[in-house]
Amino acid sequence: MKRLYLSAADKKIGGVCGGIGEYFDRDPTLIRIVFVMLVLLSFGFAIPAYFAMWFIIPKRPDTSQDRD
Repeated sequence: MKRLYLSAADKKIGGVCGGIGEYFDRDPTLIRIVFVMLVLLSFGFAIPAYFAMWFIIPKRPDTSQDRD
């Protein structure tokens, strides 16, 4: 099953747009452009939404740990 995680590799602030880009197999730059357009069109409402997603979307679990 495909899951949405914050991006650790492609993040500018919190990894939200990078994670959404990875989930939908889209360029994160396009996601960022859409987000900026939403910020402008929503008179800034998208900014608190971004921070909410930053806290809600989980970080990718570390799978590099050795298992005993």
